[in-house]
Amino acid sequence: MESKTFKKGIEVPHNKQTKDNVLCDCPTPATVYIPLSQHIGKSAVPTVAVGDSVKIGTLVGKGDGLVSANIFSSVSGVVKSVECRKTPVGASCTHIVIENDGKHEETLLPPIKDFSPQSLLERMKDAGLVGMGGAGFPSHVKYAPKSKVDTFIINAAECEPYITCDHRLLLEKTESVLKGAEYLMMTLGLNKISFGVEDNKLDAIERLGKISSEMGVNAEIIVLKSKYPQGAEKQLIYAVTGRKVPRGKLPADIGVVVGNVHTAFAMYAAAELNKLLYRRAVTVCGDGITKTANLWVDIGTRYSDCVEYCGGVKADCVKIISGGPMMGFALDGLDYSVTKTTGSILALGSKSANIAKPQPCINCAKCAHACPMNLMPMYIDAYTQRGDYSAAKRYGALDCIECGCCAYTCPAKRPIVQSVRLCKAKLREVKQ
Repeated sequence: MESKTFKKGIEVPHNKQTKDNVLCDCPTPATVYIPLSQHIGKSAVPTVAVGDSVKIGTLVGKGDGLVSANIFSSVSGVVKSVECRKTPVGASCTHIVIENDGKHEETLLPPIKDFSPQSLLERMKDAGLVGMGGAGFPSHVKYAPKSKVDTFIINAAECEPYITCDHRLLLEKTESVLKGAEYLMMTLGLNKISFGVEDNKLDAIERLGKISSEMGVNAEIIVLKSKYPQGAEKQLIYAVTGRKVPRGKLPADIGVVVGNVHTAFAMYAAAELNKLLYRRAVTVCGDGITKTANLWVDIGTRYSDCVEYCGGVKADCVKIISGGPMMGFALDGLDYSVTKTTGSILALGSKSANIAKPQPCINCAKCAHACPMNLMPMYIDAYTQRGDYSAAKRYGALDCIECGCCAYTCPAKRPIVQSVRLCKAKLREVKQ
């Protein structure tokens, strides 16, 4: 079968070290640090105070406004503090610090009375569902588009090197993912799901086809070429439908909604098991970690607890990344919390990490040839470094999806993505 794809992009080593690692439980830590900003939009507002007793699933942060999401405790215990702590993206936000009492008492949502689109949207909101592929857009907003849609795609590409948690969900929780995807589809008023899966996951493609047929789910399994960034939303839409999302528009504006494998699984858990979103699957890997694993992790668990469970980092570990090597954020340590959108904790040794000092641009244009958004990254980088953010904007800084193709191909090792992020931040400051 011919694999579908998009224009440009790059070939990268898959490095799927954990593709055969079955999901297992990471031990619940003695203390969790739960951020109230785990999604796009406004941070949740604290609903608990120091000294309050909580259960697993107790609301500790209420979504503030339309584009926000509820946050829940992942342990039973006592609130020890409400404090400001760092996040992996370089910002800070309020964290609810809870001491685990080890009782594992849990609270659930009431059963859904009917599975109408409106009831399912309310369930998404009540359970705190967000896009769990990295963006973190609140699901109750995403699945109530103002434009009419005719296509629903589940993004199962998982094109980022190393990360395999979605792959494992497709293999181990196939029925649950398919059922959750059906519920997401129902909110859109559609009767067909398209799963986009890269061709390096043939076992998942086979299993999805087999189980969807047995369950009677109207699911089309679309085989995608293993190319980066195949899982980027606009590139995925083009590969599956041939449609292009115009500048400044959303997928819904061209009749498409894209969901995530883990969000579909969370939807199943919320709709059928009445569970709130307080844990997720995380890949812990890299040549700088002692033991690689795919873990079920309670939200608020520190990265250090996950790494310690995996035997700690090796002596030659030189870089820790939250997320994948292409779009993730390099960290200054492990004192950060797992959130709804944490897909991977990556530890890289000196042989794998890029620790070379950047050199001046040699105008080779490799970044432009690789850019899937057809931008001129070298000019965005150059003007940003000069402080001319308006000029960088003219060359498409705001259209950049920060996929990292430019930095990966750059022979001068220019930190182009960091320049783009700086430019966007400066333009936001000017706008405010």
